[in-house]
Amino acid sequence: MNQADYAVPAPIGKLLSLLPVYPGSLLFVAALNLGLARHFPADVQSLLTDKKMRISVTDMQLTFLFQWTNNGFSACRDEDQVDLTITASAHDFLLLAQRKEDPDTLFFSRRLVMEGDTELGLLIKNTLDAIEAPMLDLRCLAPGRVFSLLKKSF
Repeated sequence: MNQADYAVPAPIGKLLSLLPVYPGSLLFVAALNLGLARHFPADVQSLLTDKKMRISVTDMQLTFLFQWTNNGFSACRDEDQVDLTITASAHDFLLLAQRKEDPDTLFFSRRLVMEGDTELGLLIKNTLDAIEAPMLDLRCLAPGRVFSLLKKSF
């Protein structure tokens, strides 16, 4: 199977592209805060503060805008002046989250694109590499935890 076999069908991507960015970004940061925020050391949190980041999922035509503020990620409404954009397919992001693929391999095969502040991108990559726990741990999706994180994201 090749990469195209895993792509979200174009009609679904087109439909998803009609969704507004902000509500999706709220859900995305809730997941980030649930799975990652507690693993970020204070020095990394300090370096991430007020850095605006964008995740673009090519085949789903979705964009998530967020930044680090007050010990957690928060959604952004404004797409201007993003410090870092990371772009890949939904399948490649899933492989990264499950640690089944290395970001360097995806980057050098041009399946993962990073634009903007490359130093920030390397900080994020190295921080994620240092986390020993699985990044996509579905046990942390207990309804009560998800609801409380969604409330904090507003």
